[in-house]
Amino acid sequence: MTKTDPLRPPTGFAAPYTLYDRTDMPVTALAADYSPGHETLRHDHPRIQLIHAVRGVMVVSTDVGQWIVPPSRGLCVPAGVAHSIRMVGHVEMRTVYIRPDAAPGLMARCAVLGVSPLLRELILAAVDVPLPYSARSRHGRLMRLLLDEVEQMPTLPLSLPRPADPRLQTICATITQKPDDPSTAGEWARRLGVDPKTIHRLFLRETGMTFGQWRRQARLLAALEHLASGARVIDVALDLGYNSPTAFATMFKRQFGVAPSSFFQ
Repeated sequence: MTKTDPLRPPTGFAAPYTLYDRTDMPVTALAADYSPGHETLRHDHPRIQLIHAVRGVMVVSTDVGQWIVPPSRGLCVPAGVAHSIRMVGHVEMRTVYIRPDAAPGLMARCAVLGVSPLLRELILAAVDVPLPYSARSRHGRLMRLLLDEVEQMPTLPLSLPRPADPRLQTICATITQKPDDPSTAGEWARRLGVDPKTIHRLFLRETGMTFGQWRRQARLLAALEHLASGARVIDVALDLGYNSPTAFATMFKRQFGVAPSSFFQ
């Protein structure tokens, strides 16, 4: 895995990011391509960042959680939120930077958004808009329409909240590294010397999920990474601790609305 400074030009891009996330323009966009396993160093931007990939999958991490961003999705990162990005497969990233006062209706927390065919085409077109541009020009109207589309896109359940409690961090780190770990909340409570009710209460308070929901979400997000890397559905199901591919496919479709084999199509 390679790591680079996000302010340095990535492959296929000749200018530093600072020309785009610090301009006076309300909306800017750029393109960057990355090799498999590439990871940007932790950084932040003074603007809202919409991260989208026309190819490949990205794993974005912050202090409060982790998000999986497959094609046809985008991640909205608020201004000033420090994050790093890990690439799964070859990634063709398209980034939109939005001045906060240009879109006061956008969410204040990181969120995965659906990317409609129209929004996708607007993002691709925005990359080619030269700076500066006039609000009354065709380019200005294109950027305004892009904002309108971003503001009405639905959010999607592709996040994994990161708890602050050290005891939960121990549990979550184990599950993240070994998604097939079968340990129950009761077994974790005995190892940590607390009451099982404490484990359940802490999970709800710090992640908004029960222990079982958090583990299921961790497994499903791990499944997305494996599937994006070309793994077979049957292998992913067994590696993540499901009793059968059918049980895995049922859970996957319940969460994401499509079968595992169809998610990246």
